[in-house]
Amino acid sequence: MKQQLIVTILGTDRSGILSEIATTVSEVQCNILDSRQAIYGKEFSLTMILEGNHQAITRAECLIPPLCQRLDLLSLMKRTSHHEKQNIEHVFEVEFSGVDAAGLIKSVTRFFADRNASINAFRQRTFTDEKSGEEMMRCKLMVTVPDSVDFGELEYSLKILFDSLKLTGKVIDKYKKDKYANSASW
Repeated sequence: MKQQLIVTILGTDRSGILSEIATTVSEVQCNILDSRQAIYGKEFSLTMILEGNHQAITRAECLIPPLCQRLDLLSLMKRTSHHEKQNIEHVFEVEFSGVDAAGLIKSVTRFFADRNASINAFRQRTFTDEKSGEEMMRCKLMVTVPDSVDFGELEYSLKILFDSLKLTGKVIDKYKKDKYANSASW
């Protein structure tokens, strides 16, 4: 019977880390079902779900921590129930920006939690506005909601929230691409 193991690894980014981790996973005869890697400045973050039989998962639990210790990385592992791919019925891209203030992210993420939506990706950037000198923030979310959610109502309710928080923002239905959706990047 196949089992799954969630592995999270953190540390200073160096060339070859991912290769060494993938080699160890292969040697213990596990498969990587899903993974996410990110670089934050000079720091490396990897989360992956491994699958294998009981012996393979046990070997992974025994061999990954010493590998991470040798590479000066932190590791955290947890066995999990059967992994299923995310149900991405309907995907929206949400962008918003404004003066940085406590509670903004909490309010927007609560809006989606109250609608049983999943935030699949989250990116935030802060910067100082050159003209005003104020600390500003810009955030981008990828949100998945059931097809039963009314896009018009979601967009309208989110606009009301943005207005109440003094933010500007937009929602892009990824099924109905905005012709300007890829005109600016950050």
